[in-house]
Amino acid sequence: MPASPQISVVIPAYNEERRLPQTLPRVLRFLQGQPLPWEVIVVDDGSVDRTAEIVAGMARQEPSLRLLRLPHRGKGSALRAGMLAAQGTYCFLCDADLSVPIEDLPHFLPALQEAEVAIASREAPGARRIGEPAYRHLMGRVYNFLVRLLLLPGIRDTQCGFKGFRREVVSPLFSRQGMEGWGFDVELLYLARRLGYRIVEVPVQWTYGRHSRLRLFRDPWRMFRDLWRVRWWAWLGRYSRDSG
Repeated sequence: MPASPQISVVIPAYNEERRLPQTLPRVLRFLQGQPLPWEVIVVDDGSVDRTAEIVAGMARQEPSLRLLRLPHRGKGSALRAGMLAAQGTYCFLCDADLSVPIEDLPHFLPALQEAEVAIASREAPGARRIGEPAYRHLMGRVYNFLVRLLLLPGIRDTQCGFKGFRREVVSPLFSRQGMEGWGFDVELLYLARRLGYRIVEVPVQWTYGRHSRLRLFRDPWRMFRDLWRVRWWAWLGRYSRDSG
């Protein structure tokens, strides 16, 4: 592994034995063709299938790939651990399904020259959505309306699963992050705003995953609950500058 990677890509994984054999080699091939030194950290969030075995096997062939194993706590917890372990000058979150293609990563580097945080956006001018059911789009827009109303005015898309951060803001953000479920995206961006970091939305081509883990009758209420929890924690002063 390079002593000082410029690019870190953190991929959370929970029972991803079907997807990772296709998507992880694609990530590695892309990064192997880039001029900057890099690392990939796959965080196994307590999988009960062969996820860890698959990643460990690939890591034996690619020293810039690391496996971090955790008990099952949730995606927010996995991303926090992975990002705090990352060493890159630019650190990225990337979903295992590559709904935002890894090939879009270079588009984020210029954005990270002007802002501390760059987030993939399905709503920024030039973005494309592929294969998304109408009900999912409607759910997303209603949720974003509440996000903008309560916490993050001006941010058009908080939930897209690809985000980039400058190295110097990773610890201040992720050491304060408390959400382990769906609310971690909003919490991170709210923290970034509160700490005075600039956020840029980068338009991407996003493909809806047929095997998405979002459940229509279970998860929306959890997302709304987490949104109010962030608002409540903010009122209580949990996110003050001297906390964390």
